[in-house]
Formats: sequence, structure tokens, C-alpha cells
Amino acid sequence: MAKNKFHDGPGPSQRQLRVGELIRRTLSDVLMRGDIHDPELNRLSVTVGEVRISPDLKVATAYVLPLGGEGREDVVALLARNKGELRRIIGKKLELKYAPDLRFRIDETFDKMDETRRLFEQDNVRRDVEG
Repeated sequence: MAKNKFHDGPGPSQRQLRVGELIRRTLSDVLMRGDIHDPELNRLSVTVGEVRISPDLKVATAYVLPLGGEGREDVVALLARNKGELRRIIGKKLELKYAPDLRFRIDETFDKMDETRRLFEQDNVRRDVEG
């Protein structure tokens, strides 16, 4: 297998980042406009925080969160139920050679930020950071 002379690091390549961001924008746009033929999914407001794509660009994992954070598991189930239609729309709009298989996970970034904020507000941590 040939070594990629442009990417040696452990993180994602520029191509992965670019395609992941294109998929994130397209997925967000499709969900916002309600282009899916599922009324249950169309009535929800879903935030797509990030899309990570595999090195071969065949699997895209979308990190999603419903507005307000309630019904998280329902949103993942609804998106998974409609992933064929979403995959078709993404492949058509982005004109990719292969439309990646979509997987959906809960975006826990906001929960981690809240926990970090809570930690920084503790007196002993604030004293260490300031001192």
C-alpha cells in the first residue's frame, strides 16, 4: 500500500475534513428545509455538530443533537430509519463518486463544555488557574 506523501499525522487528512464539512452542511440544510419524506423527522429541529469521515470516504459518522437536547435517542433512530434517503440526497448534491454510508451518534460536545465550565467554577480550580 502506497504511503500518502501529503498526510503523515494521526488525525484526519484535509480531504476527510473537507468532505466531512461538505456533508455536515448538506445534511444540516436538508434537515432544516425538511426535504425528507418523514413527517416525524421534519417536525424536529436537529443540529449537526460534526461529521467525521473514514479515510476511504466510505463511512460518515454525523454527530447530531435535537434542539433543546430532549428526545436524543428518538432523533438518532429517526435519522437511522431515513439514512437511505439522506444518503441519496447527499450523493446527488455533492456529486461524490460514492455516497458514504451514514451513521448517527449523539453529539456530546455541549455536555462536555458544561462539565468543563462547572469544573472551572470550583474555588480550588479557580485558585490554581489564577495563581
